[in-house]
Amino acid sequence: MSNIVNELVQDYIRNTLKDKEGLLKELEDYAHENNVPIIHKEVSELLKVLLKMKKPKRILEVGCAIGYSSILFASTLGEDVEIITVERNEKMIEKAKENIKLAGFENNITILEGNAEEKLKEVQGEFDIIFLDAAKGQYQLFYDMVIDKLKVDGLLISDNILYQGMVAHDSFVIRRKKTIVKRMRSYLDYISNCDYLTTSLIPIADGVALSYKQSERGDLNA
Repeated sequence: MSNIVNELVQDYIRNTLKDKEGLLKELEDYAHENNVPIIHKEVSELLKVLLKMKKPKRILEVGCAIGYSSILFASTLGEDVEIITVERNEKMIEKAKENIKLAGFENNITILEGNAEEKLKEVQGEFDIIFLDAAKGQYQLFYDMVIDKLKVDGLLISDNILYQGMVAHDSFVIRRKKTIVKRMRSYLDYISNCDYLTTSLIPIADGVALSYKQSERGDLNA
């Protein structure tokens, strides 16, 4: 019964929210037709609210895919924002570049091409928002590489934290996904109990974690 209720609630929310228009709508259709993972509709609207409240000048994204979320960020914030995004899939990179050019944000969005574990080492400076949306079993690794690049008063956003519900309960876990689920649970436990973060786990779509960085690492215990 609870699964049915959750599905009905999710459908209600998605049907109530306004549909995208123009290029973003085209990208949603392309992603659906080609089984490309992009952020869910209700998550995209949450991100738009957060972006308008936070008004970030620099955003770091781990996981670009076809460029949908980067274009959403730039469309929401305008030409003053700088977005650095990382992607390793060559076909996705090619499509993302095409989409970013069509959107007119070539001067705002930079794609670092290659494995995140290597490319994140090249990233310089601090960011107002960091968005994790890449390999779910590597979130802790990515976190360790980027958290010092997040400004105090910055926001870390981790998408798909429930991993199709498997993180929430063992009964949903597929055998071959056990390692990913274990790692995600460990990551969520870490950011939820970290003394320099305030984290909220939000059960919309496939789950989103919002982590506010209230101090540098070690500051609270100094």
